[in-house]
Amino acid sequence: MSKPRIACVVGTRPDAIKTAPVVLELLRRPDECEVKVISTGQHREMLDQVFEAFGFGADIDLGLLKPGQGLAEFTARAITGLDQAMEELRPDWVMAQGDTTTTFVASLAAFYRQIPFGHIEAGLRTGELFNPFPEEFNRRACAIVAAQHYAPTEWSADNLRKEGFTENIHVTGNTGIDAVLQVAEREPQSWLPDWPGRVILFTSHRRENWGAPMESAARAARRVIEAFPDTALVVPMHLNPAVRETLRGILGGHERIHLVEPPEYPRFVKLMQRATLILSDSGGVQEEAPAFGIPVLVMRLTTERPEGVDAGCAELVGTDEDHIVTRATDLLSNPESYKAMARAASPYGDGQAAKRIADLCLASFQN
Repeated sequence: MSKPRIACVVGTRPDAIKTAPVVLELLRRPDECEVKVISTGQHREMLDQVFEAFGFGADIDLGLLKPGQGLAEFTARAITGLDQAMEELRPDWVMAQGDTTTTFVASLAAFYRQIPFGHIEAGLRTGELFNPFPEEFNRRACAIVAAQHYAPTEWSADNLRKEGFTENIHVTGNTGIDAVLQVAEREPQSWLPDWPGRVILFTSHRRENWGAPMESAARAARRVIEAFPDTALVVPMHLNPAVRETLRGILGGHERIHLVEPPEYPRFVKLMQRATLILSDSGGVQEEAPAFGIPVLVMRLTTERPEGVDAGCAELVGTDEDHIVTRATDLLSNPESYKAMARAASPYGDGQAAKRIADLCLASFQN
């Protein structure tokens, strides 16, 4: 039997970060498989940064990024582009991670061609179809067609079982932990070397927080910085114009607030390590920060990653301005409150998820 050809599909920065350890693990096994990377280009500039950080690139780049395009237009263009890519590559297996539109379309394109689909980071759920939107739908849809579900935790595996999936559910750990630990080990520290005080990292970009919720969260962050003169705020600016306009309008013009372009992934990892506290609506940050013992206040009403909340290293605070200020103030003022969150153990993995996923995928060709 010839070596199986495995196509890994990415589109956004989180896709690429969390798929990279799997790609690298498969590339270490040239006698067992052939690996091809397909990029939809959903996040063009951010993807290039990740490829550079991990030392590989896309074999096929569909270049689908287009200013102002909606979900329907991107989905239509992506299904056509991915179908053509699969016609060209003829993969024996398709993999994609998480809950992006790229991942959903990759699962659909694989289904149409009756190619087995492996879902990395399977089983995450909020239970609310429109929150987050469209990610909750995307991850549910991927589960329907998945030949193997790579669940990061036992909780996510249980979600799949409750939905009636009974076969090929594997608890692997989260590949995001693989990625963040690999990068942290080799990257030198580079953030605010001359600032002796504390640093708060603030990231906000989720679609459901656009407008008033994001404005409320940003006002809260500014109030916290104004209340603690020994603390600086670093705000990586998402490339979406609506997000940038909101954050600039509220957080701009303060000497201890640093609005920065999206850092390359290795520098972002070091920024998380430099932080004393993180305010974020990012799913990936919820997973990554606990690996370094950094408390996270999650600026969302729901989370598909409750393991961190249950472990005590993350807390759902929503976007209410006063509530965010109250919780951040407590953590910055009360050493016992801070220690309780900072010493909680990360529940998301041991850095070996990619090896488990590669083993499972390749074992399927031996049956």
